[in-house]
Amino acid sequence: MDAPTHERHNLYESARSVGDVTRANVQAMRELDALQTSRLDFADRVAEAVARACGHIGFTIAHAVGFAAWMAWNVLAPKDLRFDPYPFTLLTLWASAESIFLTSFVLIAQNYQMRVSERRNQLDLQINLLAEQENSKMLLLLEDIAKKVGALHADDPEVGVLVQATSPDMLARQIDEAYQGNDTAAPTPPPA
Repeated sequence: MDAPTHERHNLYESARSVGDVTRANVQAMRELDALQTSRLDFADRVAEAVARACGHIGFTIAHAVGFAAWMAWNVLAPKDLRFDPYPFTLLTLWASAESIFLTSFVLIAQNYQMRVSERRNQLDLQINLLAEQENSKMLLLLEDIAKKVGALHADDPEVGVLVQATSPDMLARQIDEAYQGNDTAAPTPPPA
């Protein structure tokens, strides 16, 4: 085990409350985030920095003030000092070029965030599948214990159904079928 994983494992073993466990979980997620950030390539780092800087209200205010000053100068200044008279061709060119570059940076940053989100979704799926398998095994063990102590005299059909392995592809097909042809409607509940 690497050092952070070993320390977190010790935190789990020495946990005295749910808060201790969740603290260890949060630390694990922070370590995963730090690992992802350390793997960013140059383009992703630049795009992330630009998107973060431009996604701030100060950026919008600065542009509004700058555009207003540009237009005011080129309308109110003496004719020989106006560098971009109405219809503000240079301002239009500048704003168009800037919007192209900003859009590209934002899309690059969103693509990176999408890759991170996809990894987290995969992690969630794997943890959920593992938890389902663990719960199925616990149900079997509890059923065996209940039989041995005399708390259960016959096989419980519900336990038999619940301990069957969950098939993710079958569930995905069932979801697709439920929404097929009607992507906006909520699924109808099964008959009682």
